[in-house]
Amino acid sequence: MQQQDTHSKVIGYLLWIFGFMGAHRFYYGRQLTGTLWFFTLGLFFIGWIIDLFLIPGMDDAADEKYEGGNIDYNIAWILLTFLGIFGIHRFYMGKVITGILYLLTAGLFGLGILYDFWTLNGQIAEKNRLNRAA
Repeated sequence: MQQQDTHSKVIGYLLWIFGFMGAHRFYYGRQLTGTLWFFTLGLFFIGWIIDLFLIPGMDDAADEKYEGGNIDYNIAWILLTFLGIFGIHRFYMGKVITGILYLLTAGLFGLGILYDFWTLNGQIAEKNRLNRAA
């Protein structure tokens, strides 16, 4: 089976700029270390610098782990990272009700955004599976 290119190194490096908050680690499906980076400013910026060299390997692992489809991981992650407070990523995935809820509550007071950082890859994979089955 051919490996799909579900994640992008370019997007990974773009999110790495904000990596002291763990954005690139969440993008590549590494929630635990993403949370650690979030609370320690990228392991006091040392881990953040090291990640500059680890991104290609993280990208390959994410491509193997996640299933591609109609919903593009890269677009969803850009929308979450930069417009998550408005729920735009949820509208993009077809989750209109929660998109409106995020829009009216600043991403459920920020907690919904953190939840989506933890679960967005899985949400997209599930939507892509359902779209393919339909």
